[in-house]
Amino acid sequence: MAPRRIELKGIALTFGGTPLLEAAQLSLSAGERVCLVGRNGSGKSTLLKIAAGLIEPDRGTRFVQPGASIRYLPQEPDFGGVTTVQAFVEAGLGPHDDPHLARTLLEQLGLTGAEEPAHLSGGEARRAALARVLVPSPDILLLDEPTNHLDLPMIEWLEHELAERRCAMVIISHDRRFLEKLSRVTVWLDRGQTRRIERGFGEFEAWRDQVLDEEEREQHKLARKIVAEEHWLRYGVSGRRKRNIRRVGELQELRSTRDRYRDVAGSAALEAAEAGQSGSLAIEAEHLAKSYNGRTIVTDFSTRIRRGDRIGIVGPNGSGKTTLINLLTGTLAPDRGTLRLGANLMMATLEQRRDSLDPNATLAETLTGGQGDTVMVGDQKRHVIGYMKDFLFSPEQARSPLSVLSGGERGRLMLALALAKPSNLLVLDEPTNDLDLETLDVLEEMLGAYQGTVLVISHDRDFLDRVVSGVIMPEGNGRWLEYAGGYSDMLAQRGADVTRPAVTKAVAKDKPMRPASEAAQRKRRLSFNEKHALETLPKTIAGLQVKIHTLQKTLHDPDLYARDRKTFDEASLALADAQAELTAAEDQWLALEILREQIEG
Repeated sequence: MAPRRIELKGIALTFGGTPLLEAAQLSLSAGERVCLVGRNGSGKSTLLKIAAGLIEPDRGTRFVQPGASIRYLPQEPDFGGVTTVQAFVEAGLGPHDDPHLARTLLEQLGLTGAEEPAHLSGGEARRAALARVLVPSPDILLLDEPTNHLDLPMIEWLEHELAERRCAMVIISHDRRFLEKLSRVTVWLDRGQTRRIERGFGEFEAWRDQVLDEEEREQHKLARKIVAEEHWLRYGVSGRRKRNIRRVGELQELRSTRDRYRDVAGSAALEAAEAGQSGSLAIEAEHLAKSYNGRTIVTDFSTRIRRGDRIGIVGPNGSGKTTLINLLTGTLAPDRGTLRLGANLMMATLEQRRDSLDPNATLAETLTGGQGDTVMVGDQKRHVIGYMKDFLFSPEQARSPLSVLSGGERGRLMLALALAKPSNLLVLDEPTNDLDLETLDVLEEMLGAYQGTVLVISHDRDFLDRVVSGVIMPEGNGRWLEYAGGYSDMLAQRGADVTRPAVTKAVAKDKPMRPASEAAQRKRRLSFNEKHALETLPKTIAGLQVKIHTLQKTLHDPDLYARDRKTFDEASLALADAQAELTAAEDQWLALEILREQIEG
């Protein structure tokens, strides 16, 4: 086993009489990439703060390797006491860190350092916070929702940056694709306790479902055993008194086990209040154009969106996604061009900005508009408590001010407000922000069953691949192109990632064109070195896996550190190097395999 950079054991913490963490564990070895997953409110951020030394648990121990440096990225950075972003980043440097690196990294993140924190957008604040934790190159990185408010180019930059680093890291994120690419170990925080698998997030959900299925079977067996024992207690023939007393005691223990069991939190019951059908053509735009202060946002954009289409709008922050969606829905007049909306179109909107909510209003007042205790969901009245439960709010939260809600709870509240309005056109601006993975699954299922049309702005690549049937992407200078399929399909047709210019022309949704680079790909052949690498890398990977296993067995000896410090240190360094080599070999093989598939068509 590799040396522990950080280790939490038996962590327990109670808030307001309710246990949040019970005997939770978290360990992190040199070079390990751990993703910490769980439902909203399960205590993930709290556990990460305990690991960072910011919160003291009620019980349990925290160990940090002597001399190891830690940097923690919170969901909401504190800019108090600084006047510029440069000062904020430099305040996080250690005595031996180079302040010149701060300027370099800020430039890569699209910041000058002269920005005033009070005037930063959500995305700029997140990039400044990332610079603060990345510049020092710490031994341990603790990242809480690092992709929040970032656009797709910046998410892909961050993925590459973290993949290149050899530090140990724990990541909390709702972005499936981000976790799949970076994690090698998964820790699941569920009902106050942690479970760990030595596999990345890509294999987590199938494993979690197996665990929950087995748990349900065990609870069913327990219930049947209790029923059988209770039947014996009432109707069984009396035997020796001591034996009967023992069985009564065992029955009491079975009942106690059942009573102590904490059931899995339920799933949100998301359902949109649908209006009658719109016309078969929902939106038709021809040659739309819009400029602000001499800057062209949209130029000569045309599209036909039919009833039932799900269209994703993606692109860098500031590229004009919200402007385009406002043009398409008729809430913003174009400078040029024409827009025709389908018959009987009724729109419901989920806005990204949550600061429009009154932080002093209660949850019930926000849902009811301050009128009584009922919510109009479509044309039906629902009691506010029942509607709250659909979105995983407890009855006790009805009188809670919005200021105490977590990010995930505010996200569910915005969904509750949007979905209560009758609609056949849903316009969703970053609907996945702060939602846990289980609620995301329910949202995706709801959108799949929705009979109307959906326009969605999102930076969540996995969500886009699962939900949308077409993607609109900016190509620079106000030019927008439409591609058939999801996000991955868009990349394949475009012939480039979102950080580079496309090499294709416009693609109609019903007749996707092949990327302009495809002919070149067909003419291209794998080089001798590429072929050789494809043939030999699997053997190299297998050898590295054996080497890692051997080193882990060596380090698993609990007395090795005290008995032979030199061997311990050499094995630790060799393990970190082998893990880095394995990651590089796997990435190289995957890239070559994708290239081979593209060439072979």
